Amino acid sequence: MPPDGGSTFNVAAESYDRFMGRYSSLLAPQMADFARVSPGQRVLDVGCGPGALTVVLVERVGAANVAAAEPSAPFVNAARRRLPDVDIRQASAERLPFEAGAFDVAIAQLVVHFMADPVQGLREMARVTRPGGVVAASVWDHTGGRGPVSLFWAAARSLDPGAVDEGDLPGARRGHLAELFRQAGIEHVEDGELAVRRDHATFEYWWEPYMAGVGPAGAYVARLEPAARDRLRERCRELLPEAPFTLASIAWTARGLA
Repeated sequence: MPPDGGSTFNVAAESYDRFMGRYSSLLAPQMADFARVSPGQRVLDVGCGPGALTVVLVERVGAANVAAAEPSAPFVNAARRRLPDVDIRQASAERLPFEAGAFDVAIAQLVVHFMADPVQGLREMARVTRPGGVVAASVWDHTGGRGPVSLFWAAARSLDPGAVDEGDLPGARRGHLAELFRQAGIEHVEDGELAVRRDHATFEYWWEPYMAGVGPAGAYVARLEPAARDRLRERCRELLPEAPFTLASIAWTARGLA
């Protein structure tokens, strides 16, 4: 994990929503489809953040059939305010506070690459899912340069070759997420990819969320001196299309049976 990769999600939920929520909200309905969520099921959202996927799950199966786990206290508080009827607990993926076999489906959207122990986190997801139930996850294609923050890191590396991006995180390269599933003992694993497209009306709409210190990219910006930050901003402007523009992002997916 890049320096401060996990700790930089201890931020205001509104900052995360502006930074990654604008992409994860588009991915969430596709992840629910990929995980084959259907009415009558009990579903767990692992690493729910402020609740982008949780909202979709509630729409599909009802609040009483949805639970969520999230290690960041600000995100837990935000998700509870937004979804007061959902059982949302502050916990890591590696130690889920739920009974074995409690769910029909467990989903980790954009979470596996930030788990301290991805295989253990996936094992826990399988443990709390009934035998034959679905375990599903997604991670942006950081290694292939097709994630929402890929252009940012390309700009950063052009100015600072030592910049540590997110390409080496678990599950971020082709086939690795499925490999982690198999290591966790999940059966009948299938992998694929999902695409989202986000419109950006102005360059500042794209850039401003990077100033909030969210995730590895936000932490990198926060460590820069003002002049270096300005150079990075202008390099990003050079690499992006003229506004308004639309950016496509690809997430790797994996699905298997507990």
